[in-house]
Order: sequence, then C-alpha cells, then structure tokens
Amino acid sequence: MVTLSLFPGFRSLHVEANAGVGIHALVGGSGPPLLLLHGHPQTVAIWHRVAPRLAERFTVVACDLRGYGDSSKPAGDTDHANYSKRTMAADVLAVMHSLGFQTFRVLAHDRGARVAHRLALDHPQAVERLALLDIAPTLAMYEQTSEAFARAYWHWFFLIQPAPMPERLIEADPAAYVRDVMGKRSAGLAPFDPRALAEYQRCLALPGAAHGLCEDYRAAATIDLEHDRVDRDAGRRLGMPLLVLWGEQGVIGKCFDPLAEWRRVADDVAGQALACGHYIAEEAPEVLLSHVLPFF
Repeated sequence: MVTLSLFPGFRSLHVEANAGVGIHALVGGSGPPLLLLHGHPQTVAIWHRVAPRLAERFTVVACDLRGYGDSSKPAGDTDHANYSKRTMAADVLAVMHSLGFQTFRVLAHDRGARVAHRLALDHPQAVERLALLDIAPTLAMYEQTSEAFARAYWHWFFLIQPAPMPERLIEADPAAYVRDVMGKRSAGLAPFDPRALAEYQRCLALPGAAHGLCEDYRAAATIDLEHDRVDRDAGRRLGMPLLVLWGEQGVIGKCFDPLAEWRRVADDVAGQALACGHYIAEEAPEVLLSHVLPFF
C-alpha cells in the first residue's frame, strides 16, 4: 500500500473495534505508547513527516478514524450516533487495548482532535497526556460561529446537510474535493507530498467514504453537542496535561481564543500559535516535534 511506503519500519493492521467496525492502523517504534489521530479529509498519511521521529522514542499507533482511510465506513443512523465522537473514541480505545496498552499519550489533529477530546473525557484513566492541533472545542466553535468563521469553514455547514446531497456532490469528483478543501487553505497544496495527496484522494474515492465523512460532521452538529453540553452542565473537565497548538495563518486563532476556550474545559493547559497554517504536521513537522517531544 502507498501508506506503508511513507512509513518505513511500520506495519499495518486491522482491528475489529465495535459492532464489526474494522479500524486500520499503522504501528511502529518502541517505548511508551503514543496514539495519533488524523483530520479531514485525510488519513493516517498526515503523520508521515513526524511518525518516524516519534517512533524513535515511542510505540506509535496511527489510526484511520471510522469512515476515513482504510477503516470501515458503516452507514449512519438517524441520530448520527454511529459517528459520534463517543463512538469513534471507543473505536481507537479498542485498538489500543488490542495492542495491550491500557494507558497512553495522544497527539491528534482536526477531526481526530475532537475524537481525542471525547476520548479523554469518557476515558480519563486511559489518556496520560493530550496534544491537540488546530482546533477549539466543538461546542465553543458552534456557539460562537461568526460570518468570518462560516465563510472560512464552509464545509462545516455543507457536510451536515441531509443525505444524500453532499455525498453525491463529493462522489462526483472526490479528488477535486480533496484538492479544493486542502488547497484553498493558507499554504495551498505546496506542503503536501504527492504520495500523501494521492492517498487522501484514493481513500475518499472508496465506497462509503463520502458518507462517513459527512456523518462525522452531522454527528458533530447534533449528538456531539448534546454530549458536550451534558459534560459542561455536570462540570466535567479534562484533568490531564493538555498541549494546544494552532497555525497562526489558519482560522482557529483568528476566529477564536484557543487557550481561553480550552481553559474553560481543562485544568492544565499550555500552548501557542505556530508559524504555519492548518496542516501543522505536514507544513511544519520540525516545529511540531520541537513542542510535542518535550511535552510527551
């Protein structure tokens, strides 16, 4: 597979997580376990510039979220619970448990960072340290949506439209969707290795991928907000050390105050903007490593 050519020394595996859903993962290195979770519209391939270095110190486990990459793409249900971050977090927890890891560190970007946030809330005993890349909490982002945010993150509002309209439009040209979404960020397509870009395009063209991607966002705008409000009302907070990093050329720091928003929901927060855009692991891998290696 193309993905393995980007990850020398790693092996590929599939783990049956929940209700027959298979999660694809890459595993490499040795040492304490470190879980990596990707964002939209990508796959485990986003980590190819940092995973080999991380694997020098950690056992790195990079998972494709359900609906993405080479993981299963089950049909969504009426309340979108099948793609809730709670369900997606349970998937990756099952992967870690299958490998014998009861506790671990987490580095996650974009959609994967939302899964990681829910994983740390639902299973705080499992997550030792947490690093989240280029997001503010989902509830804060929806409750504080501005015109500037809606224009920049138009896909948040396109993908949540009822099926099958957005699926049909993506499936008409999935490669163009990847190029348009990723290429219209601050750095264009220049930061992306052609092999990684081809991997994102290959995976979005797989049967069910457009639906899984849409269901991820539909869940975020419905059932995930319900879960987040329950936690807020109950005073549940993240207690483990949390590192928050975002691209100074991206949208998050321009439309929100990331540190302030994370301090509303977590007790031990540090972080800063980095000199890059949204796709930190591919745009600024050395800078990212300089922050996460000491943290972990």
